[in-house]
Amino acid sequence: MDEYEHGASGVDLRLDRAHSARIYDYFLGGRTNFAADREAAAKVLGVFPAAQLAARVNREFMHRATRALARAGTRQWLDIGTGIPTSPNLHEVAQEVAPEARAVYTDNDPIVLAHAAALLRSHPEGRTAYVQADVTDPAAVLSAPELLGTLDLSRPVVLSLNALLHFVDDERGGGAHAVVEHFKRALPPGSVLAVTHATADFAPEALAEVTAIYRAAGTPVRLRDRAEFARFFDGWELLEPGITLSHRWRPDDPRDVAAVSAAEASCYAAVARKP
Repeated sequence: MDEYEHGASGVDLRLDRAHSARIYDYFLGGRTNFAADREAAAKVLGVFPAAQLAARVNREFMHRATRALARAGTRQWLDIGTGIPTSPNLHEVAQEVAPEARAVYTDNDPIVLAHAAALLRSHPEGRTAYVQADVTDPAAVLSAPELLGTLDLSRPVVLSLNALLHFVDDERGGGAHAVVEHFKRALPPGSVLAVTHATADFAPEALAEVTAIYRAAGTPVRLRDRAEFARFFDGWELLEPGITLSHRWRPDDPRDVAAVSAAEASCYAAVARKP
């Protein structure tokens, strides 16, 4: 195994096995993917041809939500389940509006750690940091020195959980809803929760096959329906337009909505503020 396969930190990246982060990177047109990832991606596309489109509109939701929140005065982000850096990254979008914006990125994947330097190229007026941690251990994330040295948790923070929670089952960390509630309790009033989540509500047969492909690759997937998705926002005030599909959340161009069907998107999105 060559040096790259062990990454910059010497951690075995197991490039002979497909990985969800690299599959997603492939769907987004990235270059940090390998034969096993492309093989799994091809299987996904074979049963769900819209997978690349779904990944793109999901990423575009993050851009729009980040931009809207920055324009509304938000200056701090905690992005969990960051994935492989893909420019423009969240902080780049936020700092286009507010150069002083700060972002902390978190992931438990050594693949992301190997590329984390790309997440640390902040505007001089702002700041970014990276935390290697698991979303199912919220206490470890919230107490990380890198986070505490970057964000002021007495002031509003955006908690960004983009295409992450469908990889958290109902066993780890007490379940996805318990994990999110832990973070919500720790954040002050005025904080914001921004979430996207894959669903089988609109293409059940295809998404069942996608789930099986990921499971065979070693990554369990827990798709959730609209009611289960809505529970993540309990007690917080949904911002307009409320719970919708990723491409329908405040589109830059109304024509973008008609260009993507519900089945092609297959991903819920919503943003809510803590009272």
